[in-house]
Amino acid sequence: MSKNIAILGSTGSIGKSALKVISALGADYRVVALSAHSNFALLAEQARQYGPAVVAISEPSYADRLRQACAGLNVEILAGPESLEQIASLDVVDILITAVVGAAGLPAVLAGARQGKRLAIANKEPLAIAGEILTEVAKKSGATILPVDSEHSAIFQAMQAGSHDEVSKIILTASGGPFLNAGENEIKNATIQDALAHPTWNMGPKVTVDSATMMNKALEVIEAHWLFNMPVEKIEVLIHPESIIHSMVEFVDGSVIAQMSNPDMCLPIQYALTWPKRLKGISRPLRLEELGTLSFEKPNLKTFRALALGYEVARAGGSAPVVFNAANEAAVEEFLSGRITFGKIAELIEGCLCKHSAKKLGSLEQLLELDAWARDEVKKCLKRQKVH
Repeated sequence: MSKNIAILGSTGSIGKSALKVISALGADYRVVALSAHSNFALLAEQARQYGPAVVAISEPSYADRLRQACAGLNVEILAGPESLEQIASLDVVDILITAVVGAAGLPAVLAGARQGKRLAIANKEPLAIAGEILTEVAKKSGATILPVDSEHSAIFQAMQAGSHDEVSKIILTASGGPFLNAGENEIKNATIQDALAHPTWNMGPKVTVDSATMMNKALEVIEAHWLFNMPVEKIEVLIHPESIIHSMVEFVDGSVIAQMSNPDMCLPIQYALTWPKRLKGISRPLRLEELGTLSFEKPNLKTFRALALGYEVARAGGSAPVVFNAANEAAVEEFLSGRITFGKIAELIEGCLCKHSAKKLGSLEQLLELDAWARDEVKKCLKRQKVH
């Protein structure tokens, strides 16, 4: 049976990899809708190559340029933030790949969940900040949530080896990023160039900075809690610099099941598209004899303060992850703009959390209000510090 696929964030690294995977899978997998934030030129190029019925640009100021670039194509063009929800709600879409950085894609993910679609979630935020809401909606509609994030895909694959109540713990692996062996002062005063020099993965700037602070792993702990219905106490993080074992599951009998592959996002993308089947893919097979040694160590929670905060936030639950994520997004934006030092990111996040009392989330509207509050609080905090 053929599968119709929409990709939110098709011009980013995940989106481009997904298009390669879909092309390789053949005629049974078809692109029907694509979206980008502002890269209208690449989006138009993708529209010409893959022939979707709909394309969307979420930044409306680029809509006219997208229309000009798509001249002569038989394609419907949508514009504005709401265009992501429109794509997610299309009846023709069977699988929705979401790869929109940050909280911006959350309304679309929830729209797709309400429609009972298969959600292939690549970005951490939907489950990290709205895990309770999203999983409840999916349960009611029958939507399937499959992780594209390499770590959660690894856990999902490893959990096929036993039942949920046989799991004793989940072990998320982390590369350690560019500052694994750096000193405290070196990290505190790291430049943008230093933070973006990831040793293993080629990702966008925001996600790469999150890897450097280990905020990505903090969000993954929260995400795993909701995705696998697992208590926070049963979720561990281990640093594994080679990035070959993408995560592990320990079962009650002492067995540890690990998913291993070369670092390549095409593999978890393909698994989310073809599950429960496995098909021949484009990822290079792993050659164990070429690996040499695989190493592991516990993360230093003093060095990587964001990860320690992540565990606190995961235990608090409710609205705490919303504030945690939004404060991080705002702080990373300040860092990438050169307005704050790298060491200031975790400090701003912690300051925001201290001013918030976690409460149960009642709605998406409440979530978005808290998201805006946290972003504004980061700006206010920086203004106060300048005055003093």
